[in-house]
Amino acid sequence: MAGTQFTGPEICAKPAHEVVAMLTAGEVSPGELIDAAMTRIAEVEPAVNAVVTTCEARARAAVPDPAQADHAGWLAGLPIGIKDLTPVEGVRTTWGTLGYADHVPAASHPLVQRLEARGGVVLGKTNTPEMGAGANTFNAVFGATRNPWDTSRNAGGSSGGAAVSLATGELWLSHGSDLAGSLRTPAAFCGVVGFRPSPGLVSPGPSGNRFHPEAVQGPMARSVRDCALFLDAMAGFNPDWAISFPPPEEPFQQAVLRADEKVRIAFSPTLGGFAPCSAEVEALLRRALAQVARAGGVVEEDCPDLPGLDRAYRTLRGLLWISGTGREPEHIQRHYKPTLAQNIQQGRELTVDDVTHAHMVKSDLFDRMAAFLKQFDVLACSVVGLMPGPVEEEFPREMDGQPLTDYIDWLKFSFLSPTVGLPAVSVPVGLSETGLPVGIQLIGRPRGEARLLQVARAVEVACGGPLGPIDPMRSHG
Repeated sequence: MAGTQFTGPEICAKPAHEVVAMLTAGEVSPGELIDAAMTRIAEVEPAVNAVVTTCEARARAAVPDPAQADHAGWLAGLPIGIKDLTPVEGVRTTWGTLGYADHVPAASHPLVQRLEARGGVVLGKTNTPEMGAGANTFNAVFGATRNPWDTSRNAGGSSGGAAVSLATGELWLSHGSDLAGSLRTPAAFCGVVGFRPSPGLVSPGPSGNRFHPEAVQGPMARSVRDCALFLDAMAGFNPDWAISFPPPEEPFQQAVLRADEKVRIAFSPTLGGFAPCSAEVEALLRRALAQVARAGGVVEEDCPDLPGLDRAYRTLRGLLWISGTGREPEHIQRHYKPTLAQNIQQGRELTVDDVTHAHMVKSDLFDRMAAFLKQFDVLACSVVGLMPGPVEEEFPREMDGQPLTDYIDWLKFSFLSPTVGLPAVSVPVGLSETGLPVGIQLIGRPRGEARLLQVARAVEVACGGPLGPIDPMRSHG
C-alpha cells in the first residue's frame, strides 16, 4: 500500500522514471496515480481535447500483479496513453473516422498486450487525425486537439493527442506511431520527446503487412530518460512479425544514464537543400547547437547528398495507403477527408517503374547515410521547417512566402528516416520569442537507438530541458 497521499498536480508533474521508482517502493499506488491523472484530465481536457476516450474502470481492474509480470521494461502500474489508431480490448477505438466511431475491439493490439504485461495501465486513448493521415490532429469524431502552449495553434500530428497529454501532465508516458513525422512533429510543437525506432524493434507493424518497414510505433515522453524507459517497455523480439529483432542486452535507460557532453553532430537545417526551413526555426536550431558546442560537443555543418528522396518516399507512402487504409470497405472509405482519399488514389496510380525506382533509391540512400554516420553520431536537422499554425488550418500553404505544393510538402524533414530505416528523435531545445517550443531532429545510425538517446540527452541537458508540464495557455497574440 502507498504510504503517502499525493495531490494531482504534484504527482502528475513528476518524471515517469521517478514515479515508477515510487510505485516499485510502495510509496504510491496505481490507484492513486489513476486518481491524480483523472483529476488532471478533467482539468485540462476542455482546453486541449487530447485524451478523447478514458477507461478508468478497466484501468483499475488491470493493475498488474508484480508476481506474474514481465519485468523487462517494468512500468509497475504506471497509467499510460494509447493512440486511437491502436486497438485496446473493450475500449472504443475509432481511427478518427466516422465509419468506426462506435467500434469497440474484442482484442488488444500485440504492443498493448506487451505494455500491459510489463506493468503499463492503459488509462485512455489519445486523439489522432483520420486514419493517422496528416500532421494536424483533428477528425470528424472528436474534433481538433489544441496546442497547450497556445490553444489557438495546432498540436501537430498524427500523435497530437499523445504529445499534448504529456505536455499538460495528463499522463506520464504516451504511445504514438510515425510514417511522416507523426511521433516527431507533435513532439516538436508541444515541447516533448518523440522517438521513432528502427523498424522491427517495436512490433508488430500494420496488420496484414508484416514486411512493411516505413510505419513504426514508438514512445513519447517529457524527457529523454523517460522516453528510454518507455522504449524499454515497448521493445522486444516478436516471432510473429517478419522483420522483428531483439533489443540490445543493456537497457536503453542505462545507456542514457551514461550519456555525456562528448557528442559529434552533423547539422544541416535544410537537409542539404532538400526541405525548406523558415528563418525563425533555423535561427532557433543554430542557437541550440551553439549551446551543445559550448558544453563540449562537436557540431559541423554537413549533409550527404540525398538524390531521389522525395519521389521514393511518396511512392513507399502510397504503397502503404493502398495496402491498408485503401482496402477498407466502401462504407468506411466514403467518410475519408479529401487529402486522405487523394493519397490513396496516388497510391493506386503507381507504376511498377515507380516502385522499382523507390526501392533502388532507398538502398542507395541507406548506403549514403550509413557511410556518412561513421563520421558522426547523428545527423541533426529541423523536425519541421516552421512553427505551429492555426488549429483551423489543415496544413500550411506557404513558408516564408514560398508556396508549398500539398499536405505533406511541409513535412519533408520526416521523409529520410522512414525511407532508409534509421531511428530518429525530436528533442525540445527551447522556446521561441512568442513562447512556443521548438524541437530538433536527430537521425541516428542503423539500429543505433542507444547512442541516439545518449546524444539526445546531451542536447537536452545543454539546452536546459526538459520542458513542462504546463497548464494550457491562450493565444500569445
